[in-house]
Amino acid sequence: MSQTLFEKIWESHVVVEKENGPSLLYIDRHLIHEVTSPQAFDGLRMKKRKVRRPDLTIATMDHNVPTSKRTLQIIDQTSAIQIQTLEKNCKEFCIKLFDMNSPYQGIVHVIGPQLGITLPGTTIVCGDSHTSTQGAFGAFAFGIGTSDIEHVLVSQTLWLETLKPFEIQIEGKIRNPFAITAKDIILSIIKNIGTDGGIGTVIEYRGQGITELSMEQRMTICNMSVEAGARAGLIAPDQKTFDYLRGRKYTPKNYEDLVELWKDDLKSDPNAKFEKSFRLNVDDIAPQVSWGTNPAMTSDVTETVPSPEEFAKGDEIQQKNVEKALQYMDLKPGTDITDINIDRVFIGSCTNARLEDLIEASKVVKGKKVSKKVRAMVVPGSQMVKKEAEKMGLDKIFKEANFDWRESGCSMCLGMNPDILKPGERCASTSNRNFEGRQGAGGRTHLVSPVMAAAAAIVGHFVDVREMEIN
Repeated sequence: MSQTLFEKIWESHVVVEKENGPSLLYIDRHLIHEVTSPQAFDGLRMKKRKVRRPDLTIATMDHNVPTSKRTLQIIDQTSAIQIQTLEKNCKEFCIKLFDMNSPYQGIVHVIGPQLGITLPGTTIVCGDSHTSTQGAFGAFAFGIGTSDIEHVLVSQTLWLETLKPFEIQIEGKIRNPFAITAKDIILSIIKNIGTDGGIGTVIEYRGQGITELSMEQRMTICNMSVEAGARAGLIAPDQKTFDYLRGRKYTPKNYEDLVELWKDDLKSDPNAKFEKSFRLNVDDIAPQVSWGTNPAMTSDVTETVPSPEEFAKGDEIQQKNVEKALQYMDLKPGTDITDINIDRVFIGSCTNARLEDLIEASKVVKGKKVSKKVRAMVVPGSQMVKKEAEKMGLDKIFKEANFDWRESGCSMCLGMNPDILKPGERCASTSNRNFEGRQGAGGRTHLVSPVMAAAAAIVGHFVDVREMEIN
């Protein structure tokens, strides 16, 4: 019987299958960080249980870490306690931890692939929804809750309701791959299918528009699958995947033998049936800019802010949501996207803080200066990314343009650390969510690609990066 890639991975990991109920899946890798794991470890202590496979659990600090200086004391008591608690839990339960002083520290979804922890055909979980990032390697990777974290720690398994395979075909060839990025593709997808379009599904991204992307760009696509409502996103592994993972710190010794198996097995069969399907042609995609308070509220940079009626298309609930969003964002319908001024720029997050993202953004800012009206910052996704970027001299380019060059961490993606917006501040952000207060109470977030964020930093407002002179 023909199967999709997701169905193959699911079937190979089923331990117990119940009719009309959840299945028990074996979990290959468990990633943890300081925010969602403390209660799970407390549960282990209360029940006097051990971690079943500490060798398959990897921990890092990312959400609360200061990015200005590692030597700074963490002032927020909740953040400090979470950091200290993770250290204590990892020591007690013999779990490998990449702490703030580790050369391998970084955002959990960035370091997994960088270290070769992420492998094709595996199941990967973490107490963070953007675990879906690692689906770019042909892994079934998804976020879980605290009670599930405890279950995986104890048993290395997880009960999960069956999900439906959803095919998204990205057709055509990007005409300007510098200006039209993976971020623009995924924002265009979400704009079209909505934030609930993928509910109950695992999306498999297919087609020429996907296979031509680099691994780092594919990670951006899979990262935001959850913003489309899906549990996870998947891309079948290919030669780019195998080349990326070869020789990394935790890549298995029998890697070449595994590659031979993956080449044959890890792809959807030609006649596999998908429950849902959507097609997008990338030929005419423009740079995207979100204007509302969810990622579907997005327009081409060449367009205007839509009216609630225009966007809702007769859906009264949607119309009220847009009215509320425009009030929060302090925007009027009909405003040109390029007339929206900004106060802050954030280049970072698990969506867009990898080396390629920084390289492309640096091309926009090289030889230029950040607008005097704007405060801009670059936060690498990991210490490995930071070190490599500094070897290439990217830090100098950003600093000379008056960007803040930071240490690695989640930073301004979410308001859980010192890097937050002030009420009313408007930010061009390469992160994944633009919810109310996401980057700080009263902060206004516009989701864009790294090159679009860099361009906005220089000009002081949104601009079509295709029209800028690039050095």
